Amino acid sequence: MKASERVHFIKNIATRLATEDWPTIDLTLKQFHLPTSEYWEGNDRRAYVIQMVSDAEDDTLRELAAHVGIEIAPRHSVLVPSFWQVGHFRLFLSHLAKHKTDATELQQALMRHSISAFVAHRDIEPTKEWEDEILLALSTADALVALLKPDFHASNWTDQEIGFALGRGLLVVSVRQGVGPYGFLARHQALQGRGMDADDLSLELLEIFRNHKQTQRRMADALVDRFEHSSSFSNAKANMGLLEDVSYWEKSFTDRVKRELKENNQISDAFGVPARIQRLLDKHKGA
Repeated sequence: MKASERVHFIKNIATRLATEDWPTIDLTLKQFHLPTSEYWEGNDRRAYVIQMVSDAEDDTLRELAAHVGIEIAPRHSVLVPSFWQVGHFRLFLSHLAKHKTDATELQQALMRHSISAFVAHRDIEPTKEWEDEILLALSTADALVALLKPDFHASNWTDQEIGFALGRGLLVVSVRQGVGPYGFLARHQALQGRGMDADDLSLELLEIFRNHKQTQRRMADALVDRFEHSSSFSNAKANMGLLEDVSYWEKSFTDRVKRELKENNQISDAFGVPARIQRLLDKHKGA
């Protein structure tokens, strides 16, 4: 890792961890085998974290950065695959081929929340090498969802997809649809999805991605992008509702929302939306 990358990671890790209380900061550092101190003078948590992580190995810094929600550029591919929708959150759906219809229904429901889901047996063009497309999707995804239906574990492909995602440090969410999480999956977030339709499941997943530290920044960015492209009054109101529930905010988001309020009359003239924007910006003042 270049020195400039280390500085970037250390500063941003410190900024995010500094929002936690002291016990949580030390707990996090210990879980990543980093030093802590009982004799720190003052209450500057950011400076404390910088000191404790400054000598960390590159891989440890990357893992800790992912844990606190700092986006890491994919190292496996510099390509921008055509199967991802521009500006959307990128989700890999791991599923059995015989359940591709259910996966496709979920894919369509997720699209309404700016989540572009990769469904292998639908999205791969016949002329492309199958394995290469799978690897490209896994290398550029923001998270993976495993649709755990009976016989899921019997597929070599699904287990390899999950292993790849875990190796990249992605958030992996198991959706119980007749089978519970197993192996390393059991250590990660799980969702009861049996009997849940695609629309309800998409909302549950949106809630997870909006609030989980590993995905909240990317999900917020995708929802800001969606708001920027509001094409009607009703569209602006719906997109505003999605934006109001994000748990992460940064100054660039404020600048983008303000710009659209000036330039997009579907937003500025939508009844109630300008006032809601002002309340949102007041809520995130100082970000």
